[in-house]
Amino acid sequence: MNRKRRSFASGDPGAIAEWYEQYGRAVFVIAHKALGDRGLAEEAVQQTFLQAWRAMDRFDEDRDPGPWLYAIARRAAIDLYRRERRHRSVDEEVEIASLPPSLDDAWSTWQVRLAIDEIPEDERAVMHATHYLGLSQREIADRLDIPLGTVKSRVHRAHRRLARRLAHLRQEATA
Repeated sequence: MNRKRRSFASGDPGAIAEWYEQYGRAVFVIAHKALGDRGLAEEAVQQTFLQAWRAMDRFDEDRDPGPWLYAIARRAAIDLYRRERRHRSVDEEVEIASLPPSLDDAWSTWQVRLAIDEIPEDERAVMHATHYLGLSQREIADRLDIPLGTVKSRVHRAHRRLARRLAHLRQEATA
């Protein structure tokens, strides 16, 4: 049994904090997407790590814990949704946000977000303006008050960095 798993299973606060630091944000994203409510998503995160700790003896130490935790998070979100739904009147009932079509899609989305967070801020700004705001490169240059050539080179560098950082997703898709 590896050190991280053994520490986590023994309830070591340091190990639990380490796993939370590494996977907590992704677990929250999955729960929030499913529930559409920040408070319930935070509760789902707590439930996820508690259930993982209780089920640690069933975890295969040779596998990445991420997908295992994300599956627990999805189930915790569904359970919380059902619990909340039982306590609401028909007039108060809120539709659950759609769950990711699959755990793989949620994992891929999370990997893209991590990769974007890792590129330099100047490149991230032009990528945001290009892909999220739908601005042309000329519009980005005007908005950021930088030369058009600078926008073009930042977009090019950002795409290259992201392609390198996300190459594993292409390999997983073809495997």
